[in-house]
Amino acid sequence: MPVDARHALGFELMAVQYGAEPGDFKPMPSVGAGAYEIRYRDTTGAYRVIYVAKFADAIYVLHAFQKKAQKTPKPDIDLAATRYRKLIGALK
Repeated sequence: MPVDARHALGFELMAVQYGAEPGDFKPMPSVGAGAYEIRYRDTTGAYRVIYVAKFADAIYVLHAFQKKAQKTPKPDIDLAATRYRKLIGALK
């Protein structure tokens, strides 16, 4: 992931950490309850971070990737969903 994309997405995650909403995001119920996708686009492409921030102790980044199709690819959603389930199991 290019430096500019990492910086922009990191800034958005920091905003979430302090209680604000990211500039461009959408819920990802197919990943799990409370999961969201932050969207970022520049001249090099479209980049996404799927995270969950419904737990008091931390924001958990489930997946970060470059998006190459209009619809989020199923393998990326499945990977984030698997990590979400493992996170829930680990927190219990």
